Amino acid sequence: MVPTYKVSAEQALQKLKDGNALYLSAKISGGDISPDRRAYTCENGQQPYAVIVTCSDARVIPESIFSADIGDLFVIRVAGNVIDNHQLGSVEYAAEHLGIRLIVVLGHDHCGAVDAAIHHDPEGYIKFITDEIRLAIGEEQDDYKACCLNVRHSVDLIEQSLEIQSEERHGLRVIGALYRLADGLVEFEI
Repeated sequence: MVPTYKVSAEQALQKLKDGNALYLSAKISGGDISPDRRAYTCENGQQPYAVIVTCSDARVIPESIFSADIGDLFVIRVAGNVIDNHQLGSVEYAAEHLGIRLIVVLGHDHCGAVDAAIHHDPEGYIKFITDEIRLAIGEEQDDYKACCLNVRHSVDLIEQSLEIQSEERHGLRVIGALYRLADGLVEFEI
């Protein structure tokens, strides 16, 4: 299947920026979640304009942060916004089959997974996440800098994918961003 590219990476990034600007002063979610919208997307399928790889933190809600409607964003959530083969497969699917031209790794400040990687030595499956974050941040102890390094590491892993590299010739962009919990602002291209 050859996807159609309805929204360029630049157009998608502008939509995200505009949506975040709306969110900054909103009191309720700005996206269309109406029964009509649900019925439309059920009948006509999803047509997302961006992939958002983000943390599972309950305070980080991409659809709200970007004032998006149902079907607008292809969201992949995992603690610490780390990338493994499962997330990478989802990203590749979105780029190849849905024709999405913008992939955003959205980290956030005050991330519990980053804090655990810096200050703790967890056991069990959590260790898979913190080990990946430690690889990304090295010896960094500053929360903000570590969160940015972690985002950058995930961006790099996505960019190294063979499928993503082949899609780049079609205008695909992969960028990092950081969501600030206190005020809701998204800093793009960190």
